[in-house]
Amino acid sequence: MKSNMPAEGGSASGGKKIICHDHDGKNYEVDASQLTFRPSIYGLLFEDNKILLSKQWDGYDFPGGGVHIHETVDEALKREFFEETGVKVEPIKPFYCTTSFFHPAQTPKEIKDDVYWNCVLIYYLVKKVGGELSKEHFDENEQYYADMPEWHDVTKLSELKYYNAVDSLEVVKQGLEFLKKQ
Repeated sequence: MKSNMPAEGGSASGGKKIICHDHDGKNYEVDASQLTFRPSIYGLLFEDNKILLSKQWDGYDFPGGGVHIHETVDEALKREFFEETGVKVEPIKPFYCTTSFFHPAQTPKEIKDDVYWNCVLIYYLVKKVGGELSKEHFDENEQYYADMPEWHDVTKLSELKYYNAVDSLEVVKQGLEFLKKQ
């Protein structure tokens, strides 16, 4: 993905300009006043040298998504992971955090052209406590772009296409290194 850093300078009204990206990597320069704060949480579940990934369009992401205003981080992680995979998890430990300025233009419902997010992305290691792979818990937007989650060999992850704002291979590497220390 391209840089998520604010653009230099300001608008005619003196506001700070921010470069947001969409899921295809297209950039949008917007005034910072247009941003909505959206903390997001993602889980990495490893089993037998494989990782569970959420299938999205013709690529993948880590299971997760936005934290609702009434939720704790742990509640959001469990809910989002279950919605996208059918697997119930418990958080082990957060291990990676970053920011993404995002324009969610790819979903047909509830998203308008003038929506831009400042996303704090928090990545947790998780452990499975129940459930089975399923797509029956997708919300209306996920039904549009997501498909059955899949297990992937961690040694072959460079062959996959990812839809997120992070270096997915680096996040997996850091997650595996963190697990080894446990």
